[in-house]
Amino acid sequence: MATLKTSILGIEFENPFLLASAPPTASIESIDKAFEMGWGGAVLKTITPDGLEMLEASPRYATIKEKGKVICLQNIELLSHETIQYWVEGIKYLKEKHPSKVIIASIMAPVVRKEWQSLVKTLNNTPIDAFELNFSCPHGMPERNIGMAIGTNTEISILITSWVKSVATKPVFVKLTPNVTDIAWIARAVENAGADGLAAINTVQSFMGIDLDTLEPVLNIDGHSTYGGLSGEAVKPIGFRCVAQLRQNSDLPILGMGGISSWEDAAQYIALGSDAVQICTEVMLNGYGIINGLKTGLLNYLEAKGFKSVSELKNIAVQKITTHEKLNKQSHVYPSIDKEKCIKCGKCVKICSESEYHALSLDKENLSINKDQCAGCSLCSHVCPKEAIKMCC
Repeated sequence: MATLKTSILGIEFENPFLLASAPPTASIESIDKAFEMGWGGAVLKTITPDGLEMLEASPRYATIKEKGKVICLQNIELLSHETIQYWVEGIKYLKEKHPSKVIIASIMAPVVRKEWQSLVKTLNNTPIDAFELNFSCPHGMPERNIGMAIGTNTEISILITSWVKSVATKPVFVKLTPNVTDIAWIARAVENAGADGLAAINTVQSFMGIDLDTLEPVLNIDGHSTYGGLSGEAVKPIGFRCVAQLRQNSDLPILGMGGISSWEDAAQYIALGSDAVQICTEVMLNGYGIINGLKTGLLNYLEAKGFKSVSELKNIAVQKITTHEKLNKQSHVYPSIDKEKCIKCGKCVKICSESEYHALSLDKENLSINKDQCAGCSLCSHVCPKEAIKMCC
């Protein structure tokens, strides 16, 4: 029998599904409810020094939908509005009621040693399991030289990590931003500064667009807007890439996140190197109840593959990611046409001829392939509206 239990840095997780630091973890009441429903843990909405003002804009969300389904969400939400004392008392309450659940305190402060260390020392005296340093919020905070402004600066990332590690009595994860040229470079820097683990990714800095009727921003705050953080299904490939790059450059535990909406997404993150996963946007769209499908699906998958635990799945896929230079350039695939599915619409012929190769042709009877012209790029299989084209040797 497989199990979803796993251990990271000596912390026991009853399952690898955590709520990410975000609106779903903004209150003790909400986290309590999520724990009752089966989540393995929660990363608290980022706690800051009490003097750091949090004034929100309204509205602060915008989405892009495809056939009624939200494929990405942009937000300009800030950090926790609650006091440090609120969280101190709330953490104690949650741990007393849910001793098996993992609680990670996300924290952020100005680039001042005393501010970071005071926050850490206070939370050291609570039963949290770990810290997560928010070096990655892409909106609101960078203007104050914190958030993503920290995570894009190697020297400051090193400095704050070392400040925290010098006083923390719990493991320290650093949450990294994807909005950098090389996320592995920042990861190596904080690892050298003493970080115990990594978390990635935070949201991707973005702008949601313009309403062409009003010529004002889609996310409209009194006629104006700003750059925000993009999350949801659309950012999943970016999350995959970042986690894989982190794993290829570090042996530290990784809490992976970014666009997870199903157990399949979670399994991929784990196979790419994540020790556990965090979820936010899908919870915001569909509620805490998604945890049942996540746990059941992942457990069934592990059993079907013969894995006894999550740790046996970890890292399997990342080993198959290499450089372009090392890819096999001798193999070649060609389109194979399913004549029953093909409606002879000609789209593949048009796209092939307008995208370099001129390898496909269509007459009244057949779609044909000139293998001498075909580069095996596979574009035709992706544009076919009936999925009638498959690539094979």
